[in-house]
Amino acid sequence: MNKKQLLAMQKRNKKRLTELRTKLEKNEVRAEDLETVQQEVQDLADEAQAIADALANLQDGEGEGEGEEGRSGDQDGEEGSGEGSGDEEGEEEGQRSAVNVLSSERRTEIMSQISAGLSTRGHKSTARKQLEQRSAFAKFVVGQITESEARALGVQTQNGSVLIPEVVVNEIISYAQEENLLRKYGTRVKTNGNVKYPVLVRKANANVTKTERHIGPNPIPETEIEFDEVFLSPAEFDALATISKKIINMSDPGFKVEDIVIEELQKAYVRKETNYMFNGNDAGNENPGALAKKAVAYYESAPVDLSQAGLANKLYSELVKMKGQVTTEVRKKAMWIINGAAVTALEGLLDAQGRPLLYDSGTEGVSYKLLGHKVDFTDAADGTDPTKPVFYFGDFKAFKIQDVIGAMEIQKLVEKYADTNRVGFKIYNLLDGQLVYSPFEPAVYRYEVGATAPVGG
Repeated sequence: MNKKQLLAMQKRNKKRLTELRTKLEKNEVRAEDLETVQQEVQDLADEAQAIADALANLQDGEGEGEGEEGRSGDQDGEEGSGEGSGDEEGEEEGQRSAVNVLSSERRTEIMSQISAGLSTRGHKSTARKQLEQRSAFAKFVVGQITESEARALGVQTQNGSVLIPEVVVNEIISYAQEENLLRKYGTRVKTNGNVKYPVLVRKANANVTKTERHIGPNPIPETEIEFDEVFLSPAEFDALATISKKIINMSDPGFKVEDIVIEELQKAYVRKETNYMFNGNDAGNENPGALAKKAVAYYESAPVDLSQAGLANKLYSELVKMKGQVTTEVRKKAMWIINGAAVTALEGLLDAQGRPLLYDSGTEGVSYKLLGHKVDFTDAADGTDPTKPVFYFGDFKAFKIQDVIGAMEIQKLVEKYADTNRVGFKIYNLLDGQLVYSPFEPAVYRYEVGATAPVGG
């Protein structure tokens, strides 16, 4: 329904409410008509709210003029009220039936309902508010609207930085889950503030005895179950994105600068986050719990020659042995994460029965399977040499991710890139991601083709 139709409905609605108000003012509503009138007033009030909400949620530009039209409707109603007050015949009729009119309390009650209906204001839906906040955020960071305008739309600023709205954070995290497989398969924990979050790790098992407790002095010994605490401690890191002023100043009505800005934020943030979780080798922001550092290394028992055809290259037997290193409890929940070079090495490779080693399971989502377990792949799994196949196998839910609520913010860098006609955005966040497991039950193993065990290891 378009704006014109909605405004016409709003005008009719207010006109009818005004008519009912006039009747009440002139004592023209009898007691026996109370329920009918009250129900009609309630229905009209509900309809007025629905119309006002619909007008409030129209696209930008379409809802302009709503307040003016609504005020004219009120004016029409007031004029109608004035005309009705001069109707002597209605007044005499109200006086003749005075014995049947409503009490002043009931009339005041319904009059209050009518006044509420006539003064209804639209409420924007949550989705509409989020869209406006998303747009205001992007337009503010590129300088298209002022800080006061941005604040009016729910964008928060502090100390020269802009807090990234939750709706945009969710978009970035959703994008990260598709690009960063550890977010997709790991365990996410959200905390308030920059606080350490403990993860309990079982270190050993309880004792077992075959001797009956009641035979001789055989008390239950103290348990040897121990727990260790690994603290997720959010690290500070930032990422940088830039956008040209030419794009910002485009006048194409179909162009939305917010989409470009948010896309750039997503890419910059996810690149930094993914490397932190997979490799953890950023200077000054190393992550000892990164997947590449914490996964248990598997080394070849015999050299693998990928130039050899079929099973002669030994890769199949090494993968079987690697899978066997994982405990049964972990293996039931395990999957593979491999890099692009590993996919290339596996394609066309057959197992001992002549079946494809990497095969399509026929299910939606990640469809590949390897040795009976789901496979997903990403370039983030690359080692120092991206041409070498890398295989991770295990339960990736053991990778714990701590997100600090409301920590993601952005700084606009104008002067720094002025000589290249660009605007920069520095994204700041608090985050930690670590692979956590018991030393007696490693959760993930890592195998890089060609890697050999260190001497004395």
